[in-house]
Amino acid sequence: MFLATVIGMEGFAYAAHRWIMHGPGWFLHASHHTKREGNWELNDLYAAIFAVPSFVLLLGGVQLGWWPGFAWIGAGIAAYGAIYFGFHDIIVHQRIPTRYLPKSSYMKRIVQAHRLHHVVETREGNVSFGFLVAPRPEALKAELKRRGRQGVRAPAGEPLAEK
Repeated sequence: MFLATVIGMEGFAYAAHRWIMHGPGWFLHASHHTKREGNWELNDLYAAIFAVPSFVLLLGGVQLGWWPGFAWIGAGIAAYGAIYFGFHDIIVHQRIPTRYLPKSSYMKRIVQAHRLHHVVETREGNVSFGFLVAPRPEALKAELKRRGRQGVRAPAGEPLAEK
């Protein structure tokens, strides 16, 4: 049940990222697509929001006499959150400095896919919404090109080239 929850959370995270964070929740998530000032951004509130079900399920399954499976589901949600934090905040965005360099083709692929997600500063036109499963970077680049580079930020000091 624990492993099934961790795996299932990738699907939940994809859907939440694509249709909530880049939808009605953009007012929080927009801070994540712009340069951060300081250590925190409004988007960090999503970590607290998504921790609530994990906490409630763990509490209910361990302390309140609910079905014990709820504790395993809550633990799976928490584990996915820890994996997400390690991948997203430490490895990709380096919010905690590290000398880690991705060497495996899998790690290189998910880091590049997430970086391609971040070249788009707007709510629409993004690619790659997953965190642990990502399309090939070549496919993502082709999709950005097909969309006319809508919302793609220009390289530092350069205006975005017209189509």
